[in-house]
Amino acid sequence: MALLPCLLAACGTADPAQQARPAMWLVADEDTQIYMLGAMHALPRGTEWDGGKVADAIAAADELVMELSPAELANAGAVFQTLAPRTEPLAMAKRLPPEALSGYRALEAAGGDFGGDALDDWAVMVMMGQRVAQKAELDSSNGVETRLTAQFKDARKRIGGLETAQEQLMFFETLDPATQRTLLTHAAEKAGNAVKDVGALTTAWGRGDVAALERVINEDVDAVPAARKAILTDRNRRWSLWVQKRLEQPGTVLMAVGAGHLVGSEGVPAMLEAEGLKVTRVQ
Repeated sequence: MALLPCLLAACGTADPAQQARPAMWLVADEDTQIYMLGAMHALPRGTEWDGGKVADAIAAADELVMELSPAELANAGAVFQTLAPRTEPLAMAKRLPPEALSGYRALEAAGGDFGGDALDDWAVMVMMGQRVAQKAELDSSNGVETRLTAQFKDARKRIGGLETAQEQLMFFETLDPATQRTLLTHAAEKAGNAVKDVGALTTAWGRGDVAALERVINEDVDAVPAARKAILTDRNRRWSLWVQKRLEQPGTVLMAVGAGHLVGSEGVPAMLEAEGLKVTRVQ
């Protein structure tokens, strides 16, 4: 099982020698086209993913829309520092059963203390996800959104976001304590396999294998329904409403969000189809 934030944020270990062809969908009407690209927020140096139909979508789009705008992404660290601390520290040894604590300590030993005793459970899990990304030699500067942002800035095209950093982190902050503890425990128990699991996720992403992506996602979130609703389903529903509203304006948009949000019966494309819109897989 991959760490949940890493999965939904879609970080992964792609083989830079491979030409990735991630899945992308199109929903359109007479004067509007919205491409929906499953993104990987962090990738190894040299990973190539923006050829094929993605290149065509980049060239055609007037506007890029991501989960967070560049300004909000730059603000995310400060928001995390505000929300993450506990009111009172609580030792990890008092939060986690032995197997989970062992996995947590092993991941911690790979790069230094997380400062987890002083953090909320969800924030500890975010820190663990970042450590997994480091172990896998990933960097957000090589991610899909970073490259797209540079390309659209160079072309002087509009760039926007679906959420603020505050909103995004509050989805975790407002999870009930039992749900947070369950997520943290599961992540810590499986921490030893996290790099391997995230690698499998990214291999599926690079092939555009949405069935495999869906299987990995469901393994993580099906066991914790409250987390699925808050972090995945409710956000996807809001984003699908945004797409429907955006179709009322002419133009071409490239919407790039974490790949986990676009697959399965609760993914944005499926929600749009349920509303009677025609959604076409274009890559």
